[in-house]
Amino acid sequence: MAHPFKHSQSSERKFGGKAEDYLPIHNWFDESKAFVADFRHRALRHHAEGIFLAEKLFGVAIVNSDGNQVPVRYVGEQHVREDLGRIPTAQDWLLQLKPQRWMYGHYAALGIVTTMPRS
Repeated sequence: MAHPFKHSQSSERKFGGKAEDYLPIHNWFDESKAFVADFRHRALRHHAEGIFLAEKLFGVAIVNSDGNQVPVRYVGEQHVREDLGRIPTAQDWLLQLKPQRWMYGHYAALGIVTTMPRS
């Protein structure tokens, strides 16, 4: 989905209440678009660990405008599945990074890291 409000409308259909009830959660998942304006922004929060982090930030459940408790984890799972078709782990994303020399930090310069990827 292209916009957090569209995810929120989907949450409204799925869990009841109003789209605005879910917008803060969906906005949080997509905040990283502010500095990575393509699909790569999803690597930062669109995974199982991101869903659990959302639960820590927003609480175990929200109360929607119908007065029903909706687990934040369910809302996060819905968001990630709508975007990716599944819920990956953070490792799934990170394994796709191509290591660069600078990523090893000063350890490479000190000779602590002996194997460097080929560019």
